[in-house]
Amino acid sequence: MARSWRPTAPNATKVVPRSTDVDTAALDCTPVATRLAGDLTDLGVRPGGVLLVHASLSSLGYIPGGAATTINALQRALGDEGTLLIPALSYATVNADQPVFDLQHTPSCIGAIPEYFRTRADTWRSASPTHSVCGAGPRAAELLADQHLDDTPVGPHSPFRRLRDAGGQLLFLGCGMRPNTSMHGVEEVAEAPYLFKSQSVAYTAHLPDGIHQLGIRRHNFDGWEQRYERVADQLTPEELRIGPVLKATAHLLDVPAMWERALAMLARDPYCFVQRREDANGDGT
Repeated sequence: MARSWRPTAPNATKVVPRSTDVDTAALDCTPVATRLAGDLTDLGVRPGGVLLVHASLSSLGYIPGGAATTINALQRALGDEGTLLIPALSYATVNADQPVFDLQHTPSCIGAIPEYFRTRADTWRSASPTHSVCGAGPRAAELLADQHLDDTPVGPHSPFRRLRDAGGQLLFLGCGMRPNTSMHGVEEVAEAPYLFKSQSVAYTAHLPDGIHQLGIRRHNFDGWEQRYERVADQLTPEELRIGPVLKATAHLLDVPAMWERALAMLARDPYCFVQRREDANGDGT
C-alpha cells in the first residue's frame, strides 16, 4: 500500500521499500565509502543544496555495498539539509505499445543506482510515465510534486526543470555529459524543431489517489544523436568542475548556468545539440 501523500506534495509519493534493503551503517565506515564521500565534497558538491545525479556504478570501481553505499555517500556529502534527486526513467517499459505506469511498482530502466534509490524507505517519486525522478531530503516532496499535470516529458512541473529554479547542481559520475535528461527541458523551452513526434500517447497512470489518463507528447530522436556535452565549452571552470571520484571521472555542473548557456546556443543554432546518426562518432545516449 502507498503511504499517505503529504498535503504539500499531492502528486509525489513515497515508494514502498523492498524487504531486502541493505544495512550499510558498517559499510559507510569503510575506507572506500569515506573516500567516496570525500571525493564528492572535494569536487564541489554543496552541503545543503539540491543535487541531481546520473551515474554509472561500474565506473567507480568495486564498492562494498554497491548502490547503497554510493547513495549514502551522496547524502553524506549533501548533509542533512541537502536534497538528492536521481532520475527513475522508465521509457524502455512504458511506451506506446505498453502505456501503463504504476508509480509504486514500475521499475527504472537506467541502472542499479536509480533502481536501488527508488525502493528505499525515504524516497519520493514524481508522477511521470516515462521521465519520473526520485528524491530524498527536505525539498524532495516539493520538487517532485505535480508532474502528472504536464503534457510533455520534461514540462514545467518536471523536477528536471525545477532544478534550475532551485539553484541546483547536476552530477555525472563516470558517464560523461551526454545522458543529460535536463537538456530535454531546455529543448522543450527553446522549441527545438526536431524534438516532438506528431502525436501524443495516452498513458494509464496508477497513482496513489487512483487511476489517471495522461496524454503526453513523445520526444522524437529518430535519426538523431544527442550531443549535450557540447555545452561544456560555454561553461567556466566554476560552473563545470571535472575531477576524480574513486575510479570515475565526474562532471559537476551549475544548473542555472547550464540553462543560460544552452538556451543561448539553441537560439543561435536550433540543431546544436544533435547530429545525424550517420555523421556521429561514438555512442549516443
